[in-house]
Amino acid sequence: MWIAISAFNLAFAVMLGAFGAHGLKARATEAQLTWWQTATDYFFYHALGLLALAIIAKVIPQLPIKWSFILIQMGIFLFCGSLYIMALGLPRGLGAITPIGGALMIAGWLVLAWNALKYAR
Repeated sequence: MWIAISAFNLAFAVMLGAFGAHGLKARATEAQLTWWQTATDYFFYHALGLLALAIIAKVIPQLPIKWSFILIQMGIFLFCGSLYIMALGLPRGLGAITPIGGALMIAGWLVLAWNALKYAR
């Protein structure tokens, strides 16, 4: 299941990146294109991170990844999603959600670090 979710994330990141590069470029401001690019970059980085987590779960099944995966996925949704929405011209006030998404991604990686340290003992 984790690998499938990661693969869907990566496919969606490619689609959104292509839309930004081809469909949005002609009608978006420079700031909107920057938000879109930032969202796409972070989407790819964290989708690849989720894929790595999924592979780790197969190699080290004793290492719990569930909460890291969930936190990072929620972070992708809120961080990238809010930037995508702003880039499409919706209210900039939604940018207040962006740091919450970033904090969730950070928390996911820290939970992984904590669990890895516990596993290493």
